[in-house]
Amino acid sequence: MNRTFMNLTHEFIAKRAAQELQDGGTLNLGKGIPSLVNQFIPPGIEVMLLEEEGQLAFFRPLVSTGEDLPNHERGDEILSRTLASCYFSVDEAFVMIRGGHLDLSIMDADEVDESGNLANWMVPGRKVQGVGGLMDLAVGAKRVVLAMEHKTKDQKPKIQRNCRLPLTALGVVKRIITEMAVLDVTPNGLLLREIAPGLSVDEVTRSTEAEIRVDKDLKMIQV
Repeated sequence: MNRTFMNLTHEFIAKRAAQELQDGGTLNLGKGIPSLVNQFIPPGIEVMLLEEEGQLAFFRPLVSTGEDLPNHERGDEILSRTLASCYFSVDEAFVMIRGGHLDLSIMDADEVDESGNLANWMVPGRKVQGVGGLMDLAVGAKRVVLAMEHKTKDQKPKIQRNCRLPLTALGVVKRIITEMAVLDVTPNGLLLREIAPGLSVDEVTRSTEAEIRVDKDLKMIQV
């Protein structure tokens, strides 16, 4: 995939995922696409970003080019700014995560299935660094949202009927956001809530192994 096209795709997903943020919420952003989300915090929103390494940072979006940009300026784009940060030990960070104090975890995924099962910590045959905090974040957060590409590099569906890869957590995923669609995990399977501009429901269906129901109020993704 062309690198520029890939960057635009990831930015599109991150912008839509940023709409999941709630004012005053505490969240964790995973590696990959989720790490871009703090660049697109909606106006009027302040969030607390918890890092499992032991940092809690307060972010808000910048609203004018006249503001000082000490941390997050990229060309002429106005990104988010850190208001303040505090630091503590890793074990305290995991006490916060395991104690249910994390409102939202936005993660990437290798696979997800129609039951909300998540696989994102290893792919057999690839070098594995370790599971890290993925399992804690997946089960400790009040809400788990995936920001991920819809298909693999070889164009195979990443949204499965049943995950084939080793699982990170069972039944934790509430919403899946890709460059093609926004899908909710419901007791009756996956529900297509939003679709990317220019795509048809049939295109999304053909790119997804799991069965999809279409919301009667299906909307276009707005970023």
